[in-house]
Amino acid sequence: MKVKIVLLIISMLLVTTIFAETYPAKPLNFIAPGGPGGGWDTTIRVVAQVLKETGLVTQPIVVTNMPGGGGGVGLAHMQTKKGDPYTIIVFSPPLLLINLTGQTQYSFKDLTPLAMLIHDYGAFAVSKKSKYNSITEVMEALKKDPKSVRVGGISAFGSMDHIQFLIAARAAGVTNLKDITYVSFQEGEHLAALLGGHIDVLSTGLAEVTTALQTGTIKVLAITSPQRVSGALATVPTLKEEGIDAEFVNWRGLFGPPEMPEYAVEYWINTLSKMVQTIEWERVVAKYNWTKAFMPGKEFMNYLEKVNEDYKVVLKELGLYKGE
Repeated sequence: MKVKIVLLIISMLLVTTIFAETYPAKPLNFIAPGGPGGGWDTTIRVVAQVLKETGLVTQPIVVTNMPGGGGGVGLAHMQTKKGDPYTIIVFSPPLLLINLTGQTQYSFKDLTPLAMLIHDYGAFAVSKKSKYNSITEVMEALKKDPKSVRVGGISAFGSMDHIQFLIAARAAGVTNLKDITYVSFQEGEHLAALLGGHIDVLSTGLAEVTTALQTGTIKVLAITSPQRVSGALATVPTLKEEGIDAEFVNWRGLFGPPEMPEYAVEYWINTLSKMVQTIEWERVVAKYNWTKAFMPGKEFMNYLEKVNEDYKVVLKELGLYKGE
């Protein structure tokens, strides 16, 4: 009996070694848990592009959009891929927020963190025709009447675009945060809603406002980074420059499904660590005003555990936490 067990273990080790040596041996499926044009979609597509351009991955990479539930649909889908080394998803703060606000039973603990790649930041924009010319004017209006300003974003209610605005409003001295109107849009609808007057302020990411700012259709009032960014948004002040002591980091990283094989985890940590050192990646980071923030697997998990607790504190203060 003992001999059979030993032989079984040896056989399993040999199979694992063969998989590790040949992985990846077939096309990979990269998932953006949102629609085309959003931050998740942009990130996962440029990662796939750079991996192919640099020759770091030779197998085909298929990118699939899986929008819905502020990322909840994609997160639930990953639970059906338990142990699959060929499915990878990109996520950012909504991964934590949709769990903390009770929108899904799943959390970051139901995925396998591979690596954080970048820090992005939020932006608050208004139509070019808007009466608001600074984020301070918006906050003053909200202090007088929290219902007077309609805010919109791509994230679900209680998720990233919503929370980053509430954090800024809270720091600006706005009370009755629950009374602020927030409207959630699918990617592609948010700018049209802003320009059409359906919302007064758009809370979103830097990449989502850059083109519209360059074409002159919007005004970007402030960004959530600790310092100004370069490029098209170089003239936009930070919240702190506007007297609002707040910032919001939109980290983005890649995850495998639950129980992803260790050989696949090691492969991706190694491959992504090489990718972020390439000139191709440098160009992408500069193009989208991202900040390089590579952090491998276990370190990334520790970061997520800490940030999850930080988000929990903020959500409790805002009355949006749905945990214990």
